[in-house]
Amino acid sequence: MTSPDTLTPRLPSPLREVSDERFTGRGVRLLLKRDDLIHPDLVGNKWRKLAPNLEAAAGRTIVTFGGAYSNHLRATAAAGRLLGLDTVGVVRGQELADRPRNPSLARCEADGMRLHFIDRSTYRRKSEAGTLDALLRAVDARDAYVVPEGGSNAEAVRGCQAFGRELRGQDARVDVVALACGTGGTLAGTAAGLAPDQRALGIPVLKGDFLAAGIQALQEQAFGARRGTWSLDDRFHFGGYARTTEELDAFAMDFEARHGLPVERLYVAKLLYALAVLTDEGAFPPGTTIAAVITGRPFP
Repeated sequence: MTSPDTLTPRLPSPLREVSDERFTGRGVRLLLKRDDLIHPDLVGNKWRKLAPNLEAAAGRTIVTFGGAYSNHLRATAAAGRLLGLDTVGVVRGQELADRPRNPSLARCEADGMRLHFIDRSTYRRKSEAGTLDALLRAVDARDAYVVPEGGSNAEAVRGCQAFGRELRGQDARVDVVALACGTGGTLAGTAAGLAPDQRALGIPVLKGDFLAAGIQALQEQAFGARRGTWSLDDRFHFGGYARTTEELDAFAMDFEARHGLPVERLYVAKLLYALAVLTDEGAFPPGTTIAAVITGRPFP
């Protein structure tokens, strides 16, 4: 297998300051950490989480999980194409034979990923040993390397620790690193890599209060204990994963027009909206510098 390093990722990713009166009017500097520019196919935190797992796979078939619009499945399929790896995507929800693939799943198949659809009840049990063994038999990949949904495991968390270290060494002094969270692996690693006087702020994009426990568990798996200073604000999920509203869409379009940045709606828009609201609420003292992590970009 070809090493992920041969794909020449752009690391460290650029850090760009933007002038926006919603922040400057409160004495807050907003920087955009452009992880969306790391690699054209393995974007942002997908690179940071996948690269160590690709190394650990050591050429074996990779089996992973996601919904029908999963960016993680799409990135894993692209990695398989680029590095010559067999990939299998276990998709939540039953396949509908009379409907064409959506653009995300069509792209996965075009990149060589085999798709295996399972009902939602089985999907919820996918981590149980018996269910996982049956799935691996069904896809004829019993010696596969299994990557969890969203790519968040101990390897991924340690990979994201390097991202936190990048933000220690940037010329611009960063006080708060803010990022949108799905499974929490990126936040778990980032917080562990930051300096003691920096903190990470996570904006969950899913409903529910399970994420803090999941992040702590990931840190314990990766490092043996909770690491770094981090917190979550769960007010900005806009109804749950893949949910948006007219208000959020209007905010995203306005941000795009102001700053020339294509704003991905499921994660990045919720993060930037949250930071604007929190700044207006006075959550950040004057003089604070925030680095907002642009973890992805809109897919065509």
